[in-house]
Amino acid sequence: MAYTAMDFYDADALLSEEERMVRDTVRAFVEAEVIPHAARHFRDGTFPMDLVPKFGEMGLLGAPLEGYGCAGMSYTAYGVLCRELERGDSGIRSFCSVQGSLVMYPIHRYGTEEQKTRWLPELAAGRKIGCFGLTEPDYGSNPAGMITNAKRVPGGFLLNGSKYWITNGTLADVALVWAKLDGRIRGFLVEKGTKGFRAEDIPGKYSLRASATSGLVLEDCLVPEGAMLPGAEGLKGPLACLDSARYGIAWGAVGAAQACFDEALRYSKTRVQFDRPIAGFQLVQNKFAEMLTEITAAQMIAWRLGRLRDDGKHEPAQTSLAKRNNVAVALRAARTCRDILGASGITEEYQCLRHALNLESVSTYEGTHDIHALVLGERVTGISAFKG
Repeated sequence: MAYTAMDFYDADALLSEEERMVRDTVRAFVEAEVIPHAARHFRDGTFPMDLVPKFGEMGLLGAPLEGYGCAGMSYTAYGVLCRELERGDSGIRSFCSVQGSLVMYPIHRYGTEEQKTRWLPELAAGRKIGCFGLTEPDYGSNPAGMITNAKRVPGGFLLNGSKYWITNGTLADVALVWAKLDGRIRGFLVEKGTKGFRAEDIPGKYSLRASATSGLVLEDCLVPEGAMLPGAEGLKGPLACLDSARYGIAWGAVGAAQACFDEALRYSKTRVQFDRPIAGFQLVQNKFAEMLTEITAAQMIAWRLGRLRDDGKHEPAQTSLAKRNNVAVALRAARTCRDILGASGITEEYQCLRHALNLESVSTYEGTHDIHALVLGERVTGISAFKG
């Protein structure tokens, strides 16, 4: 049976013709290219590299950026494509989010013209892959505490330190590494094969298995003068990148929730117990009613945030609210749908548990649920609770 995206308030009617075209194109792509292989890649812990050039051909990489081979979509269209990609698997949306929001966006915003012309067309086409090195083994929610450092030396900069939980790390041709230079956080483009730089897979994941998650090690890693992004200084640089990535997550989570809802609803109508489909029992209907309400609200939050971004009126705290709420909604929905599926829900024939496991990571990365609560708390009270 064909996939039906739950859209109780007809939120997609608020999309433009171009945005609906993006929806339909990416939805068909996910149906044909992602979903048939998602369980296998999750089981084997592999990323489908064959999809990367197709991402480039479809304009999915750096989609809202202008020029340099980028598609120049609206931010709402970008959100829609994230939603459709995550309907397939969070690892697929994560790849595109990192490539576009965490690597291409900072090069586009903070880089030199030489950096832009060298890297952006290659990254947009999927001929090159990038990763974003901010998080460290001991500094996740507090990136300002990073110990990775850069030192000026003749001919460039010497980098020392390590990064952890880096999506695309072992796949990347270039890493955007954030390090302290004279006490200020700066971004450096470190190419694969640079002496003193290596990426290592993080083994034993239960979540985001169809995604490369890595550690980066820099030991007297010498990069040239032209490797530093001149326009980013201080924590505002990487935080602006994260704001862009969190926006995509807020949309993507809706796609995961819709996928689970559709699967559980179809299952409940055919699974018969006590001589009737389980969809006819009050307890099951109450679960669908709760999910219907929460997913509908998440859809509207994502759509409104997209329009605010397109109008240049959004603020980062609004992104925090959307990321925090929508991922929590999706995680609850995935767990509830797995419950509706009963014992079948733990098998790879069904996708709910895979989505639930992936969403455990999505809830943690790009700012945890609790950290975004503090962002919102500070925004409404004017008092920071991050220290003391």
